[in-house]
Amino acid sequence: MKRARTTIGELVVSGLAEIQTGPFGTQLHAKEYVPEGTPVINVRNIGYGCIRPEKLEFIADETVNRLSAHVLEKNDVVFGRKGAVDRHLFVDEGQLKWVQGSDCIRLRFFGDTVVPRYVSYCLLTEAHREWMIRNSSSKATMASLNHDIIKRIELPLLPVNEQQRIVSLLSAYDDLIENNRRRMALLEESARLLYREWFVSLHFPGHEHTRIVGRVPEGWERKTLGDLCTDVRDTAMPEHLEPDTPYIGLEHMPRRSIALSEWGYAEEVTSTKHRFRAGEILFGKIRPYFHKVGIAFVDGVASSDAIVIRPLAEELCCLVLMVVSSDPFVASTAQGMREGSKMPRADWKLMKQYRVSVPPHGLLSSFNTTIQPIVDQLRTLISQSHKLRLARDLFLPRLMNGEIAV
Repeated sequence: MKRARTTIGELVVSGLAEIQTGPFGTQLHAKEYVPEGTPVINVRNIGYGCIRPEKLEFIADETVNRLSAHVLEKNDVVFGRKGAVDRHLFVDEGQLKWVQGSDCIRLRFFGDTVVPRYVSYCLLTEAHREWMIRNSSSKATMASLNHDIIKRIELPLLPVNEQQRIVSLLSAYDDLIENNRRRMALLEESARLLYREWFVSLHFPGHEHTRIVGRVPEGWERKTLGDLCTDVRDTAMPEHLEPDTPYIGLEHMPRRSIALSEWGYAEEVTSTKHRFRAGEILFGKIRPYFHKVGIAFVDGVASSDAIVIRPLAEELCCLVLMVVSSDPFVASTAQGMREGSKMPRADWKLMKQYRVSVPPHGLLSSFNTTIQPIVDQLRTLISQSHKLRLARDLFLPRLMNGEIAV
């Protein structure tokens, strides 16, 4: 049964929605950004219904007050005006009272006829995303979005109770995914704490009875990172890859995470990449201070802007992972980065000279006994979240076009 449809423009005319462009450049100057304050959402911070918190910028309270027309409310939808026009942010409590940036367009709903979260789910369907790219693209310029295009967006016209039921079903998947994300964050922090306790503070089991000589516990070996692992340069041409081969680019690598939970697919690849295997570690070498490093749980290909790190022995995997994802190592790598033609890059020749204190076999085994179960739990949670997303994305278009009822 084909559903009746409406457009954002019709909702605007009916007073059920409002479209607001972000502040003009003359209203918000670069000099008004401050180190801390109210976050400003720019295009780079907009994901697929979610926030991308990397490289947020901030403004002071007095600037927020002056830009009160652009302060975000819960259930707002924010689009980017340039580039990734198929993405949007659905504003929840986490972004309440933030400010939309100059390169954003805000959509706000009124009354109880339209459920904003339902609209957000409509915007996540593949059909809609393809429509946005098709209608916003130009061969001559970067894809751009405006009020007229947003007004032409079509939505299935459903009774509010059916919209709510659809939201209830789909948000149950998102809630489970979010719960997994929080569990992963706690697991990663516990691994970091243990590493810092043992290898930085040197409060390892038995430290009370161990002499420290030159910051190295007696019985430990002082080695270089290059003694523990190697970089892998197994290149892959795009025409030799299966389309469903997992692909991890820098855009898939979160900051300060020891596990890589997101990836695209090789059908997106147009240039030479590096193969990696599950259990190997990827280190983003462009601007290494972004701290993009983590273990992969699938076989696939990575951006050539990532270093593929392979531990030389299974018993070294946990130690290598925790070393290369640690703050001291990332800071050291950033200090030694070489200047590229466009942006600074990490230098493996310097990275592999990093000094690592390696405990004796028994103590290393005890460390692995604690860290490996954490890594295994991370792998399980990532797998669960991917299955949940697949199930949600399978339901999404069928619910919207009426193929299945809630």
